[in-house]
Amino acid sequence: MGLGNEKRQLLSKMAMNEGHGENSAYFDGWKAYERDPFHPTNNRHGVLQMGLAENQLCFDLIQEWIGNNPEASICTSEGLHHFSDIAIFQDYHGLPEFREGVANLMSKVRGGRVKFDPDRIVMSGGATGANEMIMFCLADPGDVFLLPTPYYPAFVRDLCWRTGVQIVPVHCDSSNNFKITRSALEEAYKKAQEDNLNVKGLLMTNPSNPLGTTLDKKTLKSLVSFINEKNIHLVCDEIYAATVFKPCSFISVSEVIQEMESCSKDLIHIVYSLSKDLGLPGFRVGIVYSYNDTVVSCGRKMSSFGLVSSQTQHMLASMLLDDDFVDKFLAESSRRLANRHGLFTEGLEKMGITCLPSNAGLFCWMSLRNLLKEQTVEGEMMLWNVIVNEVKLNVSPGSSFSCTEAGWFRVCFANMDDETVKEALRRIREFVGRETEKKTVMMKKMKRSSRKSSVSMRGSFVSTRRFDETVMSHHRMSPHSPVHHSPLVKAT
Repeated sequence: MGLGNEKRQLLSKMAMNEGHGENSAYFDGWKAYERDPFHPTNNRHGVLQMGLAENQLCFDLIQEWIGNNPEASICTSEGLHHFSDIAIFQDYHGLPEFREGVANLMSKVRGGRVKFDPDRIVMSGGATGANEMIMFCLADPGDVFLLPTPYYPAFVRDLCWRTGVQIVPVHCDSSNNFKITRSALEEAYKKAQEDNLNVKGLLMTNPSNPLGTTLDKKTLKSLVSFINEKNIHLVCDEIYAATVFKPCSFISVSEVIQEMESCSKDLIHIVYSLSKDLGLPGFRVGIVYSYNDTVVSCGRKMSSFGLVSSQTQHMLASMLLDDDFVDKFLAESSRRLANRHGLFTEGLEKMGITCLPSNAGLFCWMSLRNLLKEQTVEGEMMLWNVIVNEVKLNVSPGSSFSCTEAGWFRVCFANMDDETVKEALRRIREFVGRETEKKTVMMKKMKRSSRKSSVSMRGSFVSTRRFDETVMSHHRMSPHSPVHHSPLVKAT
């Protein structure tokens, strides 16, 4: 037995398997950026990071609040007197004021149309931990969750790697702007049953990652009706809830179930985070909000594996309970996201590049289908390799989001300043110009070749016809002639 095999046997199957899902182009693009990161002065020709859905547009507002509220931190002279209270062991439930602050934010994000109970909030280490926690609570290894496509590539890791849960895709396509239909849900559910898989639930993101779209009330009600009829769970990942920047407001599943009489709330669960809405992924604040008492109780026990630091809770509690700040932040964040989205998509439109119409998120779902050499996943990956390695843009190919149509790419626009966005647009413009010129030259060559072939064919046709007519003249072209007509004559 080789030394390599011995080392492998010393580790667990989980450690050695590929269930983490990081062997995909989505993560490969990140690695390309890490090897050669763009810098406006030190490395202007490096890779631009457009594969990271991060909201950096309102850091100044948070920094300003921290500067004006030094007592919120136990690391300042103004807040040091809270040190001994915060540094000691805290209950898994979390600081009461922190849960109250999160409930306050969740309500404001939804326009105050729904209230949230702080006692139903369960902490976790970011949305990654929250998604895994809810899977541990709801499903056993081998059980299945339905997931509409295209979906976040890291769901493979978050939902499946350590839990043993499986994903069955609900295929959506561009014919209706990737909307989730009842027929697609039924088809996926039926396929899982035919494969003898136990369907435990449906997970959907609203607003969508990667589409940047929000679900309307009719669709949400259809989803709730579907899971109630099948008696399965509905997990709503709403971590982009406050990134909506167009007039149509975000509608949460929490609002819809208030209006539905025949709805089992025990089946409804929300995953939330401060990573996208406030731009604080490094704080690792993830939330599970469940209407199921048993899930809340079990989730609290599990949260001991991924608690939010009490120091972080303490500071955020003060911030999230500051109504004036929260109102100002949400309004300004929406305005800045709208401006950035407009700057980026209008720049693409001038190049003839279209994006799926969207009203939320930190990214665009961009179509480069007309640049593909072939309308396949292989064709998409060929184009993606050129974009990452030659154009030096880390954008994420649609196939890594399990999109069934080649040529779609997710492009993030909120993790950089305006000048970097302009640099990205400049690179895309040059690339599209080159590709269009290549295509034009190729088309001209094909037309010339086609004309030559056509002329040659006509000459062949005429000479063949004359030959046939000469032969046939001896038989006066009688339909009863024993000489067979040539295929060319028959074709006429």
